[in-house]
Amino acid sequence: MVNISEPAVAVRGLRVVRGRRRVIPGLDLEIPAGQVVGLLGPSGSGKSTLMRCIVGVQVIEAGSVTVLGHPAGSPALRNRVGYVTQTPSVYADLSVRDNITYFGRALGLRGAQLREGVDRTLDEVDLQSWAGQLVQDLSGGQESRVSLAAALVGRPDLLVLDEPTVGLDPVLRRDLWDLFRHLAERGHSLVVSSHVMDEATRCDRLVLLRDGHVLADVTPAELLQRTGTPDADAAFLALIDAEAARSGERSAS
Repeated sequence: MVNISEPAVAVRGLRVVRGRRRVIPGLDLEIPAGQVVGLLGPSGSGKSTLMRCIVGVQVIEAGSVTVLGHPAGSPALRNRVGYVTQTPSVYADLSVRDNITYFGRALGLRGAQLREGVDRTLDEVDLQSWAGQLVQDLSGGQESRVSLAAALVGRPDLLVLDEPTVGLDPVLRRDLWDLFRHLAERGHSLVVSSHVMDEATRCDRLVLLRDGHVLADVTPAELLQRTGTPDADAAFLALIDAEAARSGERSAS
């Protein structure tokens, strides 16, 4: 289990360029261990790019990303970091159970440990009744749940979840957030991206991004107090307006 006295992720001077656009122009950020950290912001704000940097699959121009004490993408992290992309990354021609079993085996689970892990994970994502179904015959939301289960089965120290609740019904969204909370209470660290601001209240800490910049790195209560707004949507808009005003002042000076 990760040492919660040290940050789960430390980002220093991160710059990422795609084409001619600098997606992340120079980012410093620490993500605390043992917490659910919400990475929030509109589409194009840099959330997915930052997550790809954390799991070590993004080419960076400069800076460093340290994960659980190792450089992002290190072999030592292969069994310690779980990643769920926006597009489900599972095998369409295998059943739900076979997919989860395959990923469990890839993580070194065997015998009773593997069977128990697969059954537990099927329960957690509410797919027991679909366990024998081919993934290609599932709905989009169900396929997303299979992808989440594949990341959960090995109980990684750090879970990086890119909009895991998109397309899910309200009951399952609630249940998944309860699961995220349970994992954090057991010492796991979670980074969960979303553009749905009402999910902000379910996080321990919030990182609000816009155009690759951190507008705020606060608790939900601190966010509302800082902006004097009643909810996360209004708070985010207030931060955007304040940043636009500062940019205008800098341009005029």
